Amino acid sequence: MLDNIMNTNHHKTQEYSNRIIERLKGIYDPEVPVNIYDLGLIYDISVDDNTVAHILMTLTAPNCPVAESLPEEVQMKVAAIHGLKGAEVEITFDPPWDQDMMSEEAQLDLGFL
Repeated sequence: MLDNIMNTNHHKTQEYSNRIIERLKGIYDPEVPVNIYDLGLIYDISVDDNTVAHILMTLTAPNCPVAESLPEEVQMKVAAIHGLKGAEVEITFDPPWDQDMMSEEAQLDLGFL
């Protein structure tokens, strides 16, 4: 889990959550026509006392072709949100991603429902 979880500022997390989610919904996995938030790749979003966003995310597979570039894109786009002083992204494969983690909308878009 994120190292600074004890420094999570719940007020700041609430304040920035919607803007962070909105930004994440603009980032797409290049292999799937669904944004990474609705795809279920984002496990946790928090903002610490220093107004730095922390994103815990996964990839569809450990050998995903965008394993290096996707977290960098998330970090850059979230860090650019007005008021945030930065962003840190941590990748985890626990639990491993599966199709059940997708939003209902994503499942519909991909024909799983």
